[in-house]
Amino acid sequence: MFTEEQEALVVKSWNVMKKNSAELGLKLFLRIFEIAPTAKKMFSFVRDSNVPLEQNPKLKAHAMSVFVMTCKSAAQLRKAGKVTVGESTLKHMGSVHLKYGVVDEHFEVTRFALLETIKEAVPEMWSPEMKNAWTEAFNQLVAAIKAEMKPSSTA
Repeated sequence: MFTEEQEALVVKSWNVMKKNSAELGLKLFLRIFEIAPTAKKMFSFVRDSNVPLEQNPKLKAHAMSVFVMTCKSAAQLRKAGKVTVGESTLKHMGSVHLKYGVVDEHFEVTRFALLETIKEAVPEMWSPEMKNAWTEAFNQLVAAIKAEMKPSSTA
């Protein structure tokens, strides 16, 4: 259950972070790749590129969209009572994550990297309560993605 207090913490921190979402999204992915270097193989625009990660335009765009979507989804969670990333988007994310073999450990690395990125972005706001709020929001987003990670039936 995502509480009113958790929502307030997420919204307050998101309001501070959104102006830097491109930079924070890139930090998030650089941290993911630092923790799990093999994750780079899952992204063709990283795997097939000689451009340094920090300068890769496709990585920057992808990282920003993931960060923004995660934060917007978290900020809307209580209001909507569920993860609000369009249904077709969730289905797409589920199928893409399935196709690339994403497993629980990948989500765990991403959650850790997300929390560290937020902690660095809003250090004066960071608290155990904020960590719990973002953890709950992320876990609900992951649950929604996992619910869509099923092989498409070709009947």
